[in-house]
Amino acid sequence: MDKPKFESQSSIEKLVSLMTMLRDKDFGCPWDLEQSFVSLVPYTLEEVYEVVDAVEKKDMVELEDELGDLLFQVVFYAQIAKEQGFFKFDDVVNGIINKLVRRHPHVFHGGKVTGFGSKPGISAAEVVINWEAIKDIEKAEKKSKYDGVNQNEQSASILDDVPRASPALERAIKLQKRAARVGFDWDAIGPVLAKLKEEVIELEEAISHKDSDAMQSELGDVLFAAVNVARHTDTHPEVALRQSNSRFENRFKWIESSLAEQGKTVNEVDLTQLNQLWEQAKEKGL
Repeated sequence: MDKPKFESQSSIEKLVSLMTMLRDKDFGCPWDLEQSFVSLVPYTLEEVYEVVDAVEKKDMVELEDELGDLLFQVVFYAQIAKEQGFFKFDDVVNGIINKLVRRHPHVFHGGKVTGFGSKPGISAAEVVINWEAIKDIEKAEKKSKYDGVNQNEQSASILDDVPRASPALERAIKLQKRAARVGFDWDAIGPVLAKLKEEVIELEEAISHKDSDAMQSELGDVLFAAVNVARHTDTHPEVALRQSNSRFENRFKWIESSLAEQGKTVNEVDLTQLNQLWEQAKEKGL
């Protein structure tokens, strides 16, 4: 591509053009040419978590950089798809534009962007309800495209399209939300907490019997029940756990620092002393 033409492009057009060059069979980058949909997945997950980390640290400089890396992943997938004749980056963009307009009828009245400009007149909770209803319609329309295809290849459960590759906590909450939509759920927090306590008791029994398979199974049930508690308290389990990780890290580092001032290390003091320091760290709000 000649320089004048490249410079006249928009920012996103430049990025797509650069991706095409990187994947050029004659002059492209050997590493980029070796990549596939599957090989990119670990890098994509890494970029997502780096975006999350930047947000949690409130580091806007890093966030800007990491969002660029994440956008590059999207362009990379689209380029591979284009080469294999599946879809182009423009198709991805147009798809999400159409989806956003379709799923926000309270903003884009009549299902058109030209319908924008009046108050939504709907609450955030109602938006979620409508969003799920629209998704159900979209799912039914997509399923109808499989007419004449082997019935075994079609979805038979409302849980079928919950991605199996999702992180376990994320998938647990999605499975629970799907089941709740058809009434498989408690309508109060009491039974949810009772279920969590029940699962902890069953874990204790498995531990007492030293049954490794049962321990793994029951621990999974405890985690699943804890996710249910998170859902019923409008708390995202991944966010909650990341915050707990951060608190643990801050408190442990404070303990290390405090001991270092005394010329000691963590492995030179007993657990009682460590617990006392832990409580001091908590009192400091760490």
